[in-house]
Amino acid sequence: MKQTTINAIRILSAEAIQKANSGHPGLPLGSAPIAYTLWQNFLKFNNKDPKWDDRDRFILSAGHGSMLDYSLLYLYGFGLKMEDLMNFRQLGSKTPGHPEYGHTVGIETTTGPLGQGIANAVGMAVAEAHLAAKFNREGFPVVDHYTYALVGDGCLEEGISYEACSFAGTHELGKLIVFYDDNDITIEGNTDITFKEDVAMRFKAQNWQVLHVDLVSNPDNVMMIANAIRKAQKETKKPSIIICKTKIGYGTPLEGSHKCHGSPLGVENLQKTKEKLGWTYEPFTVPEEVLKHTATAGRRGAKREREWKAMFGNYEKQYPELAAEYKSAMKGELPDLAACEDLFRFEKPMATRQTSAQVLQKIAARVPSLMGGSADLAPSNLSDMKNTDTITYGDFQPGSYEGRNMHFGIREHAMAAITNGMQLHGGLRAYCSTFFIFSDYCKHAMRLSAPMNPWNSSSRSAPFPI
Repeated sequence: MKQTTINAIRILSAEAIQKANSGHPGLPLGSAPIAYTLWQNFLKFNNKDPKWDDRDRFILSAGHGSMLDYSLLYLYGFGLKMEDLMNFRQLGSKTPGHPEYGHTVGIETTTGPLGQGIANAVGMAVAEAHLAAKFNREGFPVVDHYTYALVGDGCLEEGISYEACSFAGTHELGKLIVFYDDNDITIEGNTDITFKEDVAMRFKAQNWQVLHVDLVSNPDNVMMIANAIRKAQKETKKPSIIICKTKIGYGTPLEGSHKCHGSPLGVENLQKTKEKLGWTYEPFTVPEEVLKHTATAGRRGAKREREWKAMFGNYEKQYPELAAEYKSAMKGELPDLAACEDLFRFEKPMATRQTSAQVLQKIAARVPSLMGGSADLAPSNLSDMKNTDTITYGDFQPGSYEGRNMHFGIREHAMAAITNGMQLHGGLRAYCSTFFIFSDYCKHAMRLSAPMNPWNSSSRSAPFPI
């Protein structure tokens, strides 16, 4: 059933793209075994409760391959119907051309602009590390999950990925695992024309564990992928990248060619692909045995959530104040800041960065989930939270993940995208800061934040711009 399920992912993706006469079939065809291995055997989720706090997060950073996401969400029971797949890229459908947060159940963030997704994933790993350090107690792993991302050559060509991955390696985010679909192809042809660097050495230099899987000589070697995931999970002091050598458009007459990157296969090529893969079913048909097979992953996740809830019940009895704070943070609850009469009261005229700093201090004292910082400018724009006689904010660093002040380094673009990821994870009220002129570096992440509005996802409050 393993092979049939992998091929179901491939064929559903290719059929939907062909029906829409638009899309990117190459990535889903080549990376289907990676996605299958993760979702079937490792990803912690409950399709009956897609927002379970302690689920693993899966980010398709290479968002143009969105049909991979939708095929998975259909097969693994997240509520998408076959009709939704058939309406891929149609106005108003649940399956738009790129994954959209808040629009399709199971999508953790909006991706499409390459590199944004992996930076969001870094932010989610930051949130997991911080919340675990803050709330976990011996015998009570309330926050204990992984963040997985699938990236392509294009993601790693974008500068934001270098910024974000450097940050992740420096901060030793060991619960972050990235799959690199290394197929050497972009829209214009082979990556040799623009991208010849040694990616493995680049990530090693950034303090990542680097693992390799060869899916060219053995395209559907699930065991090899699974072994790499296990090794990645065992490394707790470094994030891991699993470099998966694949063939774009696997199984098609266009295999290995840029012609299947961003265009439908064509009716004839799709039929030849089905013949090569031994797929004899009618269009948009999945055998019942496949759905029974994938349902086992959902049942496993539901059992894990029941166990987590039982553990949390005992945690709540032993640590009632911590449990109450955790639940409030995950709900996105905020005090009524409008009732704080002194919030915008200043003793004398002063620069806006000084008034901003005073407001930040007042908010920080009232909002224990507030976390953020600046791109190496905190002493200048006064965007850090200052310790008081009663509150120590600390710095988010290896060994002190409970710290609430972030040092993003000189990485404005990644800073904004990482902050999006922190907020999307849940449990935090995230902010970031720079000078106005430098905000131009942040605009892609700001543009994605606007329609997602993650600060408004669980409450009706507004974000805290600094």
